[in-house]
Amino acid sequence: MLIKLLRNAAGSLIVLVNWLTKPKSIERSEEQQLKAQDAMKGLSLYQLFACPFCVKTRRALHRLNVDVEIKDIGKQPQFRTELEQGGGKVMVPCLKIEEEGGVRWLYESSDIIEFLEQRTAAV
Repeated sequence: MLIKLLRNAAGSLIVLVNWLTKPKSIERSEEQQLKAQDAMKGLSLYQLFACPFCVKTRRALHRLNVDVEIKDIGKQPQFRTELEQGGGKVMVPCLKIEEEGGVRWLYESSDIIEFLEQRTAAV
């Protein structure tokens, strides 16, 4: 019980610090922004709101000025099930990448951020 309370308090603090220190978003021309956002099609981020690594990943999305579908496994049990069945494990953050060749599941915040940066750099 105490551990859960401490975890929730730490998560709330992380979310507050994130809100206070949001990075500046990349500015693009309207055409470049549309291309960057188009590069995010087929992507879904499975996450927990107060998870530090999920916050890190969401900060990168904010900095890159793109949106992906966010699926919070703590608020929607079906998202947890999707993650476990599709990705093979319940670990967040996880980026579901739907492409012509099929579906890939990318774990680890640093790997996800690198993938997103490469996708947006191509525009």
